[in-house]
Amino acid sequence: MVLLVIALVACTDTDPTSRPSPGFMPSTVQPVAADPDTSPDTADRSVIDLVEEAAPPVTEPADTEVPGADTEVLAADTADDSATTGLDEAGLSTDDPTFEVEPLRPFVLEAAEAAPAAPALDDSGSAAPTGWAAFDRSLQDALLRNGNTAASVAVAIGGEVVHEDAFGLRAPFISDDEAAPGDRFRIASISKMITAITLLQLVEDGVVGLDDEVGQLVADQLQVTPSAGARRLTARRLLNHTSGFGKYDTQFFRKGADSCEDAARLGIRQGAGSGGYRYSNMNFCVAGILIEAITAKSYVEAVYEQLLTPLGLSGLRLANTYDPGPGEVLHPSTADRNYMETLGGAGSWIASPTDLVTILNSLDYSTSGFKPLEPDTVALMETPVGGVAGQRGYGLGLISYGEGRYGHTGTIENTHAMVLNRSDGVIWSITVSGPYPDDTPRLEAFINRAFEAGGFVSGQ
Repeated sequence: MVLLVIALVACTDTDPTSRPSPGFMPSTVQPVAADPDTSPDTADRSVIDLVEEAAPPVTEPADTEVPGADTEVLAADTADDSATTGLDEAGLSTDDPTFEVEPLRPFVLEAAEAAPAAPALDDSGSAAPTGWAAFDRSLQDALLRNGNTAASVAVAIGGEVVHEDAFGLRAPFISDDEAAPGDRFRIASISKMITAITLLQLVEDGVVGLDDEVGQLVADQLQVTPSAGARRLTARRLLNHTSGFGKYDTQFFRKGADSCEDAARLGIRQGAGSGGYRYSNMNFCVAGILIEAITAKSYVEAVYEQLLTPLGLSGLRLANTYDPGPGEVLHPSTADRNYMETLGGAGSWIASPTDLVTILNSLDYSTSGFKPLEPDTVALMETPVGGVAGQRGYGLGLISYGEGRYGHTGTIENTHAMVLNRSDGVIWSITVSGPYPDDTPRLEAFINRAFEAGGFVSGQ
């Protein structure tokens, strides 16, 4: 059993634009404070005791990962001591994305729009879940299992959020508060989509060219001397993972660095190589620092100014590993970790599913509202490395799943999240606190079963 620990730090100020960058907080075993409503047999128990007893092992193995179209993975990683891919059981390595999802089934918009607000009563007088109630029941049954403690979902149709819900407990083992729609979860690598949109806005503004060499600019921001390979970095190579950076899992997941800046200094000094696609958090950590270098603002300030504030979003922030605040869901974390402090623009944001649906909808020109990027730039985001539009693979901060579908997944310790534009006017997002499913893109299968339960997708 992996030892888990939760250290609570109440965040009374949740406005990220007014907060300093989160710093490293060593984890210690914290006893659970006695609560008047806590039963005598648990009031004096430690968080570790409660988490270990409440979290059963995951019983379902991970699915086999499928590589993206026309991708090339470097054979050696000279910049890192980790040759692993995927997420091991302790959450100590990079979550390489997969690009396979289920075949697209037609969505019945009329059924969703006409779904009753409350379950209908059957002949016995019992409530029979239908419509969105059946949708929620299906997701709750699928996700609150195998150690998961909370989950949330949002669905938008035609650019309007038509449904959102949350399940489970906001801070399990500490309080009985139920998770609520709008609660913020870790979104892990979906943070890359936010970073990419912000950097590409600066490209469109002419502040930096997509293929300009920017390595020296980043090195100056970090006050280090770049290697020859690092000098040749470009915004495009960072956003589509063709920079040649290794995984740097030690820096991001094994306390090899105290911050994204600390990790990036090593990356810029050691340099980036050459070659094809290789997914690395270092690319988007550095991309966030590049945003700071060319805007003379903090990364968070730039993201809010360029993207979040125009979309009317607030409350999103870069979180620490052990600091759930008001309206934020607790993700149990192994003792003495600091990955949230180190990932930066690659994976440190927390957000609600509704936030994620709103951000992804801003890239869809079939809907109204603020659009941060021109259509041609959005098309570049959706086009995978070495491929063409509509092909499966990784683009510029977005994953293309084929058939016009695009979005992103996020996976770190006890965190699974996904946001997807189905290409038919429907955008959805799911966020999970817990270890299940092992393969995050399986969230798409769960929501398809829920759509089916609600009567919102047609037959096979």
